[in-house]
Amino acid sequence: MSQKTVENGCWILATQPLGVPESPVYWTIDVFPTKELAEQAKGAHGTVVESLGKVWLLTIGEKPELRTSGTRVTQIGPLAVVKERSYTAQYMEASLQPGMVSKTHLHSGVEAFYTESGETCLETPRGIQIGGKGSNIVVPEGVPMELTAVGIEARRGLILILHDASKPPTTLVDTWKSEHLCKSVK
Repeated sequence: MSQKTVENGCWILATQPLGVPESPVYWTIDVFPTKELAEQAKGAHGTVVESLGKVWLLTIGEKPELRTSGTRVTQIGPLAVVKERSYTAQYMEASLQPGMVSKTHLHSGVEAFYTESGETCLETPRGIQIGGKGSNIVVPEGVPMELTAVGIEARRGLILILHDASKPPTTLVDTWKSEHLCKSVK
């Protein structure tokens, strides 16, 4: 997980401190025709990124009102946070070809992902979840997971890791072994 240098993988787009949330936390994703319009619409907890061929305004915190120059893509939440804990939002882009599998990992906070194209199969100790184009998946803090791109087209999407600001966002794990349940998903 680093800067984008190849076509497939996961890359950090931006990191934004949130602090200690005082109200329910939502991840709001809006798309804008230009970076300038997105910057004008950005609030205190908004981040503008260019990814997947679009200009996105990613907002963490309370539900923002939609600006007329943008289009609301989705709003995910409320996300589970621990009172009196300081959080940082890490935004990422993921691009995986069908059959590609992530390393087994977990996060020090909730993870949410929005699928722009393709399909995602997420395996955790609780089973699998499938997310197709336009869908959202949320994984609670500390849950080990393995992500597989399934279907016939590349899986492209945006990821939020809302993590404990005093800990690393992602940790590779070997304490849980995937049963490779996503291999059976076509």
